[in-house]
Amino acid sequence: MTGGLEGYDAVAEANAQKSVLAIHWSRICERLKAEVGEVEYRTWLRQITVGPVEEDEITLYLPTRFLRDWVRGQYGDRLGTLWHAEVPAIRRVELQVARPAAQPAPGAEGQEAAPAPAVAPPSEPAAPAAAPAVAESPRQAEVRSDLAAPLEPRFTFDTFIVGKPNEFAYACARRVAERPSSPGFNPLFLYGGVGLGKTHLMHAIGAELLRGGKVSVAYMSAEKFMYRFIGAIRSQSTLEFKDQLRSVDVLMIDDLQFLIGKDNTQDEFFHTFNALVDAGRQIVVSADKSPSDLSGLEDRLRTRLGCGMVADIHATTFELRISILEAKAAASGVVVPAKVLEFLAHKITSNVRELEGALNRLIAHANLFGRPVTLEATQDVLHDILKAHDRRVTIEEIQRKVAEHWNTRLTDMFSARRGRAVARPRQVAMYLAKQLTSRSYPEIGRKFGNRDHTTVMYGVTKVEQLMAQDPAFAEDVELLRRMLET
Repeated sequence: MTGGLEGYDAVAEANAQKSVLAIHWSRICERLKAEVGEVEYRTWLRQITVGPVEEDEITLYLPTRFLRDWVRGQYGDRLGTLWHAEVPAIRRVELQVARPAAQPAPGAEGQEAAPAPAVAPPSEPAAPAAAPAVAESPRQAEVRSDLAAPLEPRFTFDTFIVGKPNEFAYACARRVAERPSSPGFNPLFLYGGVGLGKTHLMHAIGAELLRGGKVSVAYMSAEKFMYRFIGAIRSQSTLEFKDQLRSVDVLMIDDLQFLIGKDNTQDEFFHTFNALVDAGRQIVVSADKSPSDLSGLEDRLRTRLGCGMVADIHATTFELRISILEAKAAASGVVVPAKVLEFLAHKITSNVRELEGALNRLIAHANLFGRPVTLEATQDVLHDILKAHDRRVTIEEIQRKVAEHWNTRLTDMFSARRGRAVARPRQVAMYLAKQLTSRSYPEIGRKFGNRDHTTVMYGVTKVEQLMAQDPAFAEDVELLRRMLET
């Protein structure tokens, strides 16, 4: 009897500890929401569950390795600080991957197992288990080539360069690849401009799922979906077409905006969409706009597309374009100077596909003719691409580019400050204004804080002298000139 009471007391004590931890965790979550915002909290932190406390360490669980690694890198220190502030006895936070439900219970057959999560996130309903359709499918991993286009082997998660503009879409794609049909991620809707990586992420999802095995994947453009549907109508095989599409585990439709105005095809896609989602199958869709902005789609389809996870890919930043070019150049084995990469990243800003294509041309030219890649060669080889980006240069644009290059304030171009760190970039801007515009010295002087024309003449002469004496300085000025004039 005594042993029974002791066991009861131990259980009661454990339950009381869970309740106390849940209260602390609730407070921490409220602080996290206030710090990172509701969207970021729901994306990364909502799925954390609280495990046991041992000595001065508390264990937190996340459902996947990717999510654990991301949270550890981005929020690990902050979680430790917040827990220590809430419970001073806790000095460390350990992040682990939660045990999948299908694994043996702790202690089963003598196996030592990680403890199951003890405390769920506060104020969040328990998520239903993911539909087992993908995991339990008896078929072998396959791309349904009878239905769809083949996956591009170059487009994997490993070759996708992640930066601020695309990190959320990348994280969502990884989540779907790891746990298809997860609640809140079905469908996954990716949108963004041309050449920003939507198709790359879709192929990467397919490649990752196939590597995991026992899943069938169908990827096709919306245009191909339409043509297959029309062909089925003409051949009186629409039932077979429907059965084929609805038998796959993962359906990915690229460039959905192509279906705008095609009412019958939209209707068929809507019914296919419903059948797959109801069966617990994963759908991934891409378009150039968000569901709410795709005017011309039926309201019922637009609503269903927006009910899952919608992730946008923003226009690339200079840093992301540099990273993409560096990775591509390193893989090619051709030495591409940093100045050339910077030049391309400044000139080709709207389309990653075009950016990579330009670098491929440079690399091919270097390999075919055995010549080094230089700024001059870049201008010659890519003259047609650069011409498409040509525009009239203004003094205001010159001032802005020079200020960015030397990391000075734009207002310094007009100020009375004469320190070398300010005067030298100002003189370069004057020199480039004289070289790249038809403005006279007095007109240029007025654009630089109403300076006298003799001041502008002195600045231009000074830059010419420095360029003749200092090759590195001359290269900087030449790079700026090429970026502005081509």
